[in-house]
Amino acid sequence: MAFVLSEKSEFYQRRSSKNVSLFVSYFTSAYVTKWKEFFPNYDLKELPYFDGRAVCYPKAKVLRDYLAWRQVDCHINNQYNTCFWMLVKSGKTKREAQLLLKGTQTKEKNEILLQQFGINYDELPEMFKKGSCVFRNKVEEIVKVDESGNPVKRRRNIVTIDHVDIIGPKFWDEHPYILHEDCSMGNSKYEYVKNFEADDRLPPSNWIVVRIHGCDFHSFSSIHEFEKPNDSNAASLMNSCASSLLEKFPEIVFAYGVSDEYSFVLSEESEFCERQASEIVSSFVSYFGSAYVMKWKEFLPDKDLKEVPYFKGRAVCCPKAKIVRDYLACRQFDCHVNNQYNTCFWMLIKSGKTETEAQLCLKDTQEKEKNEMLFQQFGINYDKLPEMFKKGSCVFRNKVEEIVKLDEGGNPVKMSYEIVTVDHVDIIGPRFWDEHPYILHED
Repeated sequence: MAFVLSEKSEFYQRRSSKNVSLFVSYFTSAYVTKWKEFFPNYDLKELPYFDGRAVCYPKAKVLRDYLAWRQVDCHINNQYNTCFWMLVKSGKTKREAQLLLKGTQTKEKNEILLQQFGINYDELPEMFKKGSCVFRNKVEEIVKVDESGNPVKRRRNIVTIDHVDIIGPKFWDEHPYILHEDCSMGNSKYEYVKNFEADDRLPPSNWIVVRIHGCDFHSFSSIHEFEKPNDSNAASLMNSCASSLLEKFPEIVFAYGVSDEYSFVLSEESEFCERQASEIVSSFVSYFGSAYVMKWKEFLPDKDLKEVPYFKGRAVCCPKAKIVRDYLACRQFDCHVNNQYNTCFWMLIKSGKTETEAQLCLKDTQEKEKNEMLFQQFGINYDKLPEMFKKGSCVFRNKVEEIVKLDEGGNPVKMSYEIVTVDHVDIIGPRFWDEHPYILHED
């Protein structure tokens, strides 16, 4: 699926990582949410996820060439796959079907379909032969009748799905407003558009940190009535999604999360997605969003999912493990500062203050003053609040040993393995890292 933005678009200030991650995440969440609508008799047995990248094209003509190239590929792949699967269904092995189709041209494939299976390729559904075009179609509707009895019309845009030829000029001539440009196709060799794909590989021998966070989660949490200042079920859902990523992607060595954000660390030796930033980020936000929707009822059984959640992200490089630790320490310090403030803020709100009054009460207060406020006014000892909210959540593979049998001498034979673990510990000081030196490959 390719999504086109206007050359004048300032969506997310044209930041490719945010645009790609947002689109992929929303698409994935919608896919999972709508699954039962289209497959009511099938359970979703595995989390779907997508990756993506952003490419810039300098002219509308080049963009049309790109779309034409995708439609040509659609036809070629669909014709091949139709032949292939009909041969397999007729009793051929996959290898035999591949050999029969090797080197065949369009005409020969059409003859195979017609002569062996009675299928006229031209009569197959347009959606499979041409793919799907989604666009805003301008339509007119009568909104009222004037005093003379004449209809008063209004133009509006409706999202339309169609399966039409976009290689030739007809569609674009009928919808010139889509690309805002009168461009003649001429004789194009569509493959040249691949030259516009930029290489966004991250430099080697650098740790990669992918930070993702929810889009408009302030509104999302209000709509779903999350408990303030912290909702333990919503936080546990985020932690479970992060755990799913570590189970799916062995390249992730550590993750740290708080509120609606999570940071994932990849080793400096990782070659995941060939270190292409856009593909790494889009894969992570997609899988995370997919898990979030799938696991929703497990953690929030009494709440219906009223809005599609989606996430955006970006990747940064850290040349040394020490810098990774400093980054994670910074995130954990922010977690404490924000949690202490939010705990005070929401206790003041619950006591009857307005948001403005609560903000004024907390303005310029230091850590000690906030602790005193919580204890004296609300009887809350901040140090005794759940560690998950004060320190955030760490997700990592913990090395454990278990006795699997006894040898002939009665001595235990142990086996070591890794389990994905969620913990809420101090990662600012050295103790955690000293106990888990294998995470960042440190002595």
